[in-house]
Amino acid sequence: MDEPFEDDTTLTVTIGEAAPARLDKALAAAVPAQASLSRSRLMRMIAEGAVARDGVPVTDPGARVAAGEVYRLTLAPAALPETLPEAIPLTVLWEDADLIVIDKPAGMVVHPAPGSPSGTLVNALLHHCGDRLSGVGGVRRPGIVHRIDKDTTGLLVVAKSDRAHHGLARQFEAHAVTRRYLAVVHGLPDAACPRLRGLRGVSFEAAGIVRIATGLARHRTDRQRQAVVWEAGRHAVTRARVVEGFAGQAALLECWLETGRTHQIRVHLAYAGHGLLGDQTYGGRRRLPEGAPGAAAGNGFARQALHAATLGFEHPVTGARLAFAAPLPPDIEALLAALRNGCSGQGRPG
Repeated sequence: MDEPFEDDTTLTVTIGEAAPARLDKALAAAVPAQASLSRSRLMRMIAEGAVARDGVPVTDPGARVAAGEVYRLTLAPAALPETLPEAIPLTVLWEDADLIVIDKPAGMVVHPAPGSPSGTLVNALLHHCGDRLSGVGGVRRPGIVHRIDKDTTGLLVVAKSDRAHHGLARQFEAHAVTRRYLAVVHGLPDAACPRLRGLRGVSFEAAGIVRIATGLARHRTDRQRQAVVWEAGRHAVTRARVVEGFAGQAALLECWLETGRTHQIRVHLAYAGHGLLGDQTYGGRRRLPEGAPGAAAGNGFARQALHAATLGFEHPVTGARLAFAAPLPPDIEALLAALRNGCSGQGRPG
């Protein structure tokens, strides 16, 4: 097979016999996988005059094509992002040419926003990766395919190339990525609890697993929050099991997601009456009773006690199955130690 790349910026594509009739769709089907050109990016290239036939730019993405036609695509070098690199230390669990897996600390926002223009994971990755970043969507930047909240710790995978970005996005969309979280919550979820069993959207599965299924949407009066809804919103399912209980006043839960919505675990557990310790947004004013084991540490915990502990997915380029685990951060370890102090607990179910 002829090499389709003439050089680093030029790609030659021949329309096949069974190609779609539209130019954008035909190119999307014909460009080699290693080019990592999505249809949306191809459409932008067409509009910008970067696609030519017989030396003449074709600027209509709906233009009709014929088998055997040859198109030359001019690939602009990946543009530099407006966000600036910053020398922020990162805990890297895996890195190759296509992706990087990070154990994110508490207090770090994933992506720059009006309230957090710097000090983010993206700033740190731009510095860490430097010229090793290829163009994601035509810009030399890390591809964020999922996020965890600023004050949630733990595992994130980030794409370094377009091909990895597309492949990871497909896996997240198909719910093929394994994610498990550890959460320290108020109370002890119990399958025998009439209140919990009677709560709409809550059910129990084998081995005491609680399943919470609701719609989620932005809160009607506070746009920074999410809320449980029934008539609209995005479908969301969370499962959780008790790992360890603390005198019925608190518990360590393992949680996993069937869907991945903003603040999903935090909203669902608060809805079930077992909000996270330290969660100022969804925890209300709930406090551990005075005199309860670890009450001072629990009531003074400075962030939501949530950690993205495990992450598994198929490498979007090699196809290898990858799995990662991040240990609990020191602040949650100290919280658990305080809760255990003087408390026999209620065992650690398998």
